[in-house]
Amino acid sequence: MALVVDNETIQIECYPLGPFGTNSYILRCLKTGDSVVVDAPGDAPTVLERLQSTNPKYILMTHNHMDHTGALAELKSILKVPIAAHAADAASLPVPADMLLADGEALKVGNIGLSILHTPGHTPGSLCFYTEGYLISGDTLFPDGPGKTGSPSAFRQIVESLQQKIFVLPDDTRVFPGHGDHTTLGKEKQAFEAFAARPHDPNLCGDVLWTM
Repeated sequence: MALVVDNETIQIECYPLGPFGTNSYILRCLKTGDSVVVDAPGDAPTVLERLQSTNPKYILMTHNHMDHTGALAELKSILKVPIAAHAADAASLPVPADMLLADGEALKVGNIGLSILHTPGHTPGSLCFYTEGYLISGDTLFPDGPGKTGSPSAFRQIVESLQQKIFVLPDDTRVFPGHGDHTTLGKEKQAFEAFAARPHDPNLCGDVLWTM
């Protein structure tokens, strides 16, 4: 993957990097050239090369798992821009966060506004980033299911996050997850509604699919 969004205002590039093929995203405002990196899984030279014609402003972290942070120290050292994460995950990053992001806040990347959505469940500090029509979902939402959860309470938490923060967004929102292919919110909402209508083990957690 490379260029996944290209319109008159924004470009979004996606690069599966690192040993687990974790998606790193570069969002660029086409009016100003300002850019932001979302997650730093590995292969810093690839990210740096794609940023050369832009003005990097932030490195945004969806969460603190090691498959998303492998290149964080190198990118921070070279770019010298703030690392931003949620307080609940920031302490476990390999490099200290410079900014703590909270639910409902917004960041400006040139003329692009990014809404901060705190979506705990996969980790306590999981974040999603939304700009009109596009959602960077980290490991909160994938095609056909939510992110992996380590306990029944965490699974209930991620479902609550999806219901309260994500599924209220427009159905035509394109979803760009931390691994694999993108999807649309309408497709995932419909699949979740069918899932929720069926009985399930109260101890359900782990890798859950909406088709279960």
